[in-house]
Amino acid sequence: MNETNTANINLDDIEDILCPPGNGVFTVKTAEDIIESVQREIYGDTDKEKIRQHWRESLKNIEQTDKPLLLGVCSDCGGGIHRGANWGPLFVRKGIQDIPGHAQYLDVGDIRIIPHLLHDKYLNKKTIEKCRDFLFDNKKHLPISPLSLTEYFCDQINQQSSPKKIFSIGGDHSVSYPLVRSWIRSRKKLGKNVAIIHFDAHTDLMDARQGIDYCFATWAYQILEDLGNPKNLIQLGIRSSGQTKSYWEEKMGVQQYWSHEISHQTIPDISQKIIDHLEKENIDEVYVSFDIDAIDEKYASATGTPEPKGLSPEMPQVILSPILEKFKLTGADMVEVAPWVSRDMGEKGTASTKSTLLVAAAISNYLIEQLSQ
Repeated sequence: MNETNTANINLDDIEDILCPPGNGVFTVKTAEDIIESVQREIYGDTDKEKIRQHWRESLKNIEQTDKPLLLGVCSDCGGGIHRGANWGPLFVRKGIQDIPGHAQYLDVGDIRIIPHLLHDKYLNKKTIEKCRDFLFDNKKHLPISPLSLTEYFCDQINQQSSPKKIFSIGGDHSVSYPLVRSWIRSRKKLGKNVAIIHFDAHTDLMDARQGIDYCFATWAYQILEDLGNPKNLIQLGIRSSGQTKSYWEEKMGVQQYWSHEISHQTIPDISQKIIDHLEKENIDEVYVSFDIDAIDEKYASATGTPEPKGLSPEMPQVILSPILEKFKLTGADMVEVAPWVSRDMGEKGTASTKSTLLVAAAISNYLIEQLSQ
């Protein structure tokens, strides 16, 4: 195994690009009660200055902790149907906290978000300079856009010879691009063979959408080069696509299990097929990227693109359990939870919204537990 030297995490930069949990969404009064509830649970306080002090102190534990790091990326600028996934990190956090005996983690807070931005590659020099001045007094070396900042953060965390495990809550699915890309790089530096297990109603394998190459519909395509072997991208729950399964598998080389193929009777066979493939490829570690729309819309409609005929809420854990007994989970995310969007477009607190949050929190809690193994 090729080990890298341990490098100290730049805590000054980390503090600049993050903010306390719940503060990643720019708001005045909207959901203030939820923000205070989340922060009270974490820090035992709601006073803003005291929270910042507690949060700064907690960041000092990043290098020493054995717990997974929880990171919020409150960006939905890479979405494209119904927006609102920027609220996902706040509400899913609250859902996890409401689970009795929930999984343990170190909450490092949220990426600081300018909601109009996506990635620095799309910006001119003047815009970058003005936004740097707003975010952190024009520190020249720091990126400014959500995806760019997320990758910078993950690279800082992953530079150690024993990288931390990160569980991230999005945000639309574009946020998985920097998360997964940094994870792949760090694991390959350690000599690890890796695979991605991707739950979604959609393939996300477009090379670009409306001319944009980093977005919710393209992230999986964009990480294939980093992954190396496209067969090590395994997609489950697909059911909304302009192309057939054979098209994607033959053109891209990925593996797919469409939702109509997955039932309680077929799950043991599917799990075993995935295990057999991972063993054949000598995979050491896996990453799970979970788009909540993999779940049938009757359970999870509070998302940008809810789809019928999806997975039931318990299926992902049943599929994953035998796989994660054999292969180490070292990174994961939950994305596309949009608390105030649902098929009936009802107000917050509707049954559909509550159901979505319960499902997302339960799956997130399970993944954090697995990261702790």
